[in-house]
Amino acid sequence: MLTKRKVQVTILLVFGIIILINLLSTRLFFRWDFTADQRYSLSNATIDILKNLTEPVTITAYFSENLPPDIEQVKNDFRDLLVEYSTRSDGNVVYEFVNPNESREIEIKAQQHGISPIMINVREKDQLKQQKAYMGAVIQMGNRQEVIPFIQPGAAMEYELSTSIKKLAITDKPKIALLQGNGEPSLNAMPQLRKALSVMYDVQTYKFTDTAGIPAMYKTLLIIAPTDTIKEKYLNYLDEFVNNGGKLLVALNKVKGDLNKGMAEKIHTGLGEWLKNYGIEIEDNMVIDANCTNIMVQQRQGIFIMNTPVSFPYIPIITNFADHPITKGLEAVLMPFVSSIKINPADTALSIIPLATSSEKSGIVKPPVYFNITKQWKKSDFGLQSLPVAVAVNGNKNGKQIKMVVFGDGDFVVNGEGQQAQRLEKDNISFMVNAIDWLSDDTGLVELRTKGVTARPIDPSLEEGTKTLLKYLNFLLPIVLVILYGIFRYNRRKKIREKLKNTRYV
Repeated sequence: MLTKRKVQVTILLVFGIIILINLLSTRLFFRWDFTADQRYSLSNATIDILKNLTEPVTITAYFSENLPPDIEQVKNDFRDLLVEYSTRSDGNVVYEFVNPNESREIEIKAQQHGISPIMINVREKDQLKQQKAYMGAVIQMGNRQEVIPFIQPGAAMEYELSTSIKKLAITDKPKIALLQGNGEPSLNAMPQLRKALSVMYDVQTYKFTDTAGIPAMYKTLLIIAPTDTIKEKYLNYLDEFVNNGGKLLVALNKVKGDLNKGMAEKIHTGLGEWLKNYGIEIEDNMVIDANCTNIMVQQRQGIFIMNTPVSFPYIPIITNFADHPITKGLEAVLMPFVSSIKINPADTALSIIPLATSSEKSGIVKPPVYFNITKQWKKSDFGLQSLPVAVAVNGNKNGKQIKMVVFGDGDFVVNGEGQQAQRLEKDNISFMVNAIDWLSDDTGLVELRTKGVTARPIDPSLEEGTKTLLKYLNFLLPIVLVILYGIFRYNRRKKIREKLKNTRYV
C-alpha cells in the first residue's frame, strides 16, 4: 500500500537519479555512430591534435539564422562537431555561434575576418527570393587565427577544422622539396597544389648540384613532369635519399601530348629506367579509355561556327581506386595522356600496390600518335581492362622505411601559367596531396581530406523503368508499411475487445 512517505521517497529518488545522470553526462560523453563513413566520429588524428593542445582554441562560427532546411543541416552538423571537439579537448576548444545578419556591426566584423556572404534561394509564400547568408568560421589561438570562409554542404568539415587547428598549433612545418632544373613546371604553374600543401608543409624548390646529394632536411622530394634527361649522378643521389629514409613522389610523363600540335610523342628523362630498380616500369604508351572526358571542337554549320563536345579517349576519367588512405573518398580523376604501369617486383622487402586503374573498357596506343578528332572508335579499340596508372611502394630495407608513390602522368596537377592556365578538378588535387600526406605526415590527417557527406545517386546505368520503380518504391513503401501496421493493430485490438466481450466473469 502506497503511503504519503513512500510517494515522497520515490519522487526524491527519481529526481536524484536524474541529477546524477546529468552530472555524469557532462564528464562521460559518448554516442554511437552507425553511418557508413563514420561521419559523426572524430578520427584518431583529430583526437591526437586536440590532446596535444598547449593553448586554448576559440572558434567563432558565423552562421545566419532561418536558413533553408538543407543548409540549416550544415549548421547543425558543424555544431555537433564542435561539441565533440570541446569534449575531446577537455575544454581547450571553446566555441560560439554568431548571426551576422543580426546587426551591421557584426556583419562588418565577419567580413573583416574574411567571411563573405553567399546568395541562396529561399521560397517564401510561394515566391522564390534570394537571401544573403553567412556560413564560415574563425579559429583563434593566442594572437594567431585561421579562417574557413565557407563551410560547403557535404564538405569534409573535420579535415578543414583539424588542419586549421594544427596549422595554428604547429611551430615547425615539415619541409618538402619540388625538384627543378630538368624541365619541370614551376610552383607558380601549380597554384592549387601549392595552396593545399602550404597548410601543413614548408614547400621549397630544389635543384641537383654536382657537389652534394639531396639534403636530409627534406622529408619528401617531389618530381613532377620533368622533360630533360637527368644525369646518372643525380639518379644515384635519388638512391641515397630513398635508402636513407627519404620519401619520394614521381609523376612522370613517358609520352607528352599536345592538343595544339595534335600529336603525342615519347619523352626520355632516365627516370623510367631508374624506377625499374624498384620493380616499377612506366610503359612507353598512352592509355585510351571509353570512360573519358570530352573536348570542345569547332564545327562549321552553314555560316555558323559551333563548339561541339567530342569524346576524347586520350584523357581517361579514372574511377577505379584501391582501398588505401591515398585514394579514400576519391570519385574521379582526369589523367591526360597517362601511361600504364607494369609491376615487376624486384625486391621481396618492398610491397607495390596499384592505387588506380583504368576502366573495364580501355586500351593502349604507342607513340608517336596523331590525334584524329573525327575518329569513330570501335569496341575492339578497348580490349584491355584495369591498367594500373598509379602505384604506392612501401617496405623496410636495411632498417630504413622505403615509401614511394609513382604516377604514370605528370600533368594532372599542373594548372599552367598565363592564358594557358586552367582550373583542375578537386579530386586531381586531392589525389596528389593525399599521396604527399601519406609520405610526409605521420598524424593520419590524410584520411580526413575527403571525409564528408557523399551523394548516393541512383546508378545512371540502370534503365529508366527501373529508376522510376525505385523512386516510387522509396516514396510509397514507408507509407504502405505504416498503413499495414495500422490495419494490423486495429484488427489485433478488435480481436482483444471481442475476446473480452465474450469472456464470462463469475
